[in-house]
Amino acid sequence: MEVLLFLHRDIIYSDDIEFKLNYLFLTKLEFLVSLFAKVLYRLFEERLAWLEKDEGGFDQFTQSYQSYGVQMQLGGGLLFREWAPGAHALFLTGDFNAWEKLSNPFTPKAFGKWELSLPPKADGSPAIQHLSKLKLVIKTKDGEYLFRISPWAKYVTKTLDSVTYDWIHWDPPHPYKHQRPLRPRCLRIYEAHVGIASPREEIASYKNFTLDVLPRVKDLGYNCIQLMAVLEHAYYASFGYQVTNFFAASSRFGTPDDLKALVDEAHSLGITVLLDMVHSHASSNTEDGLNHFDGTDSCFFHAGSRGEHSHWGSRLFNYGSWEVSRFLLSNLRWWVDEYGFDGFRFDGITSMLYHHHGIGVSFSGSYSDYFGMHVDEDAVVHLMLSNYTLHKLYPECITIAEDVSGMPGLCRPIQEGGLGFDYRLAMAVPDKWIQILKEVKDEDWDMWNIVHTLTNRRRGEDSICYAESHDQALVGDKSLAFWLMDKEMYTNMSTLIAMTPVIDRGMQLHKLIRLLTHSLGGEGYLNFMGNEFGHPEWLDFPRKGNNESYRYARRQFNLVDTEHLRYRQLYAFDRDMNHAEDEYGWLSSGLAVVSTLDQADKVIVFERAKLLFIFNFHPSISYSHYRVAVQHAGKYKILLNSDEVQYGGHGRIQQDTEFCSEPLAFRNRPNSFLVSFISVTFTDCKVKFLLVNSSNALPKNGNHTIFPSLLM
Repeated sequence: MEVLLFLHRDIIYSDDIEFKLNYLFLTKLEFLVSLFAKVLYRLFEERLAWLEKDEGGFDQFTQSYQSYGVQMQLGGGLLFREWAPGAHALFLTGDFNAWEKLSNPFTPKAFGKWELSLPPKADGSPAIQHLSKLKLVIKTKDGEYLFRISPWAKYVTKTLDSVTYDWIHWDPPHPYKHQRPLRPRCLRIYEAHVGIASPREEIASYKNFTLDVLPRVKDLGYNCIQLMAVLEHAYYASFGYQVTNFFAASSRFGTPDDLKALVDEAHSLGITVLLDMVHSHASSNTEDGLNHFDGTDSCFFHAGSRGEHSHWGSRLFNYGSWEVSRFLLSNLRWWVDEYGFDGFRFDGITSMLYHHHGIGVSFSGSYSDYFGMHVDEDAVVHLMLSNYTLHKLYPECITIAEDVSGMPGLCRPIQEGGLGFDYRLAMAVPDKWIQILKEVKDEDWDMWNIVHTLTNRRRGEDSICYAESHDQALVGDKSLAFWLMDKEMYTNMSTLIAMTPVIDRGMQLHKLIRLLTHSLGGEGYLNFMGNEFGHPEWLDFPRKGNNESYRYARRQFNLVDTEHLRYRQLYAFDRDMNHAEDEYGWLSSGLAVVSTLDQADKVIVFERAKLLFIFNFHPSISYSHYRVAVQHAGKYKILLNSDEVQYGGHGRIQQDTEFCSEPLAFRNRPNSFLVSFISVTFTDCKVKFLLVNSSNALPKNGNHTIFPSLLM
């Protein structure tokens, strides 16, 4: 292997940004990768400098929602500004002018922009009232008239008898105030969809989420919610991923004020709120979307086939366009400034990063997969600008990338040539759990492969780990609990009857999988709404293929609210697991040290945050006097025990048992002690411990705590 040795640091200064590359024993390929990152950084630097020079400052450019769309002027007048470079003429119509199509023309301006001023009425009130309906009329260069919604529209609605959405002028008199909680030390994310957040077979509301779901999130110990499908989308079954109106909160769940009240209430509970942001593509709808907005197939998108996603049937943004940058960067700031969101999960960025969009490509991990002519430099620079905007103007803002390719540098700072995200989703982990449950017998589980999947992440780039998200529950798949227990969940989840072997195995593995993922897999943790208590079945939104049924487009919180059902036991374990992490902070404590990884015994032992985690995955063998290694000497007590009765266990381990270490070196650790843990053959029951060293591992409040096991 050819090796290049560099013993210097290359520094390029640019205003308030410092770019650094450290070259030490780099291969030729790694050196070329570093140069590629340097090129991307220079492109980012150039774009940033242009914005500062030509737009009156970066701050003003990225707040263009204050100058585009409809804006209230001093004295009560209204100013409308749009960008429609392919239009021959532009008009405004609506309730205010009795839908006279051509009576209010826009004036053309430079660079494809259009403006219209409407003076106030004689009584001083605005010419257009709150909740009035509006439409833009685009006259194409072919003489055709098209009715369109402003790309900057803040509220759109649809009546039951209508196919498309209407643009509603939203100008409420009393804006909300927002107080943000401090950025969490580590993220425990509750991924949620407002519309399905109810056991009723209907579309739930922002108000329902505020009143019924937020208290559950708080009780469970999650410190962050990630809201899906908030940006308006005409097709409900798209799960919010076919966005039509980027500045409008979905009206099917309520009004913009209802959403603001939800965010306010979450903040009052100390819960951070992230928004699922879809800037990777847009709906192909024309009358109520961005597609063919000005009568051309370009405008916001690439023209021709480059502007179409062959698998998603959607449009692809032209990230090199000045006005597209204005639109998308301002869109991020709108949701932070207007609604108080604390950050974003960027969806589907693999499609953005590469010209091939990840279609038909297998990423092997080689640098050649990530750097070269197949990388969309415009999109990469746009993502760098997005993260720069958010972190420069909102230092506490959180950004998470959903990328299946494993792009190196995704979560490294921009000044190091990275893209600047805070976290990446560990997408291989849920796929691994599903694959194991589908294909592998319990006795054949590969402990090394499981641990490798959980720990195989890019060093220096934080990740959000999860056992399952909404993706795993969509139609065609099902929740982990349903993979484990299937149809017996309909009949055998009552505590009034003895557990069957299937339910026993499923309950225990559900807890093991989630705690192992939580404690070993990343620097943050995510759970999809309802899966904390073992939600059965799958997700399927109303559509023609299921006769528009809402049966599977809901979360059955009634199951966990029923006192005699075992869902409460899984809920209790999930809650106490999160509270234990909150006290001891293993997600923010650095990497775990795995001391025991025994394939034959099916035992995993590791230390993290001065806690000792012991997992027995063996389907039939119990162990007594099993030696485990520890770094820190002292007395160890049980903090969390999956065999407790209140968690659906069998109560075979004394919760007040203490273990004293002895200075006997074992598995490269200076201390060790003996433990006994159980697996019973006839029930296929697995057990895990979480032990705390009362001498060394004090919680944040400075007091040793063994968490109580209380049900709601």
